[in-house]
Amino acid sequence: MKSINLLLLFVALAANSQAQNYDEAKVPSYTLPDALLSLDGKRITTKKQWETSRRPEVLRLFADNVYGQIPKTYSAIKFTLTNEDKAAMGGKAHLKQVQIEVTQGEKSLTINLVLFTPNQVQEPAPAFLLINHRDKDNTDPTRTTKSDFWPAELLIDEGFAIAAFHVSDVAPDNKDTFQNGVLQLYPEQLDMDNGMRALGAWGWGASRVMDYLQQDVQIDKNKVAVIGHSRGGKAALWRGAQDQRFALVVSSCSGNGGSSLSRRRYGERVKMTNTAFPHWFAPRFSQYNDREEALPIDQHELLALIAPRAVYVGTASEDQWADPLGSFLALKNAESVYALYGIGPLPTTVQPAVNMPVFNASLGYHLREGAHNLTRYDWQQYLTFARRHFSANK
Repeated sequence: MKSINLLLLFVALAANSQAQNYDEAKVPSYTLPDALLSLDGKRITTKKQWETSRRPEVLRLFADNVYGQIPKTYSAIKFTLTNEDKAAMGGKAHLKQVQIEVTQGEKSLTINLVLFTPNQVQEPAPAFLLINHRDKDNTDPTRTTKSDFWPAELLIDEGFAIAAFHVSDVAPDNKDTFQNGVLQLYPEQLDMDNGMRALGAWGWGASRVMDYLQQDVQIDKNKVAVIGHSRGGKAALWRGAQDQRFALVVSSCSGNGGSSLSRRRYGERVKMTNTAFPHWFAPRFSQYNDREEALPIDQHELLALIAPRAVYVGTASEDQWADPLGSFLALKNAESVYALYGIGPLPTTVQPAVNMPVFNASLGYHLREGAHNLTRYDWQQYLTFARRHFSANK
């Protein structure tokens, strides 16, 4: 009943916001923090300065004010193959179901991984890892149920591996039970104003899956992408900013706290998210309810943290709640950091038309026709981009 009431609250907040938040003319005047200006006023002009000085500073600001601290150690990790089918999908794929057991002190946690690798590829395959927050049937290992949210057959046919785990394994998406997962291993986080909550936990889980993928001989460990939709997209961006083993980070319709600029105050806003989903972000993030201009960072800097690795932001034309234009502007404002690595800007200065993706070798964006979702069309663009990026970075 509580979760239903919470959903109704979120719907009511969204409906109430339409009159005041879905009008571009009502976006306030704002100034974004300069990604290349350190807190002590020093101008960052080289990638060395970025990597040794400014980047750690920006990471710390996001951890302290938005997402919370992430535990960096654990006592042990164990991988157990629980199911295998070397001729899955009519012989096209190799299915592995793996239990990833992580131990910290006297407590442990198990993450259930579903992984398909293509049989037609002789060399280790590039891979996409989905942080799945929707029903587990979306990533059905038996393929009895198939979903465009995780079109495994499409990726296998294109020579990519595809993996997924469910967020409930590491943190239930519920304000009353979210702590019944990885936070049992790190209970001190719950007492911290800047402690990890659900989004951080989901990202932590993605890195534990990456620990496994790094040692699977069928996976090209240098060509692994992490992808998430909506709240999963928020988690994917935060994890991709931290874990540099992910060569590509993909965010689908991730909105506030994801790929869209907070200072625009358009669609989903900080207060709305913190009110409806108080278990997602660090408690300190609520200090910025209706005070987005006081944030010491904004989401363009989250995207910039991924440089020089690749990032792709997908949005949808009917998903104004997630502010598609704000996501495009965030990506454009991350270009100054990519430029330090000799990576040029997107080939446009204005938001592209519907169903007209734009990208270079490291930055990608599209505005898809339709509603808030992760679709086959989205995946097709991500695959095209990934192939181009991985080919350019052999």
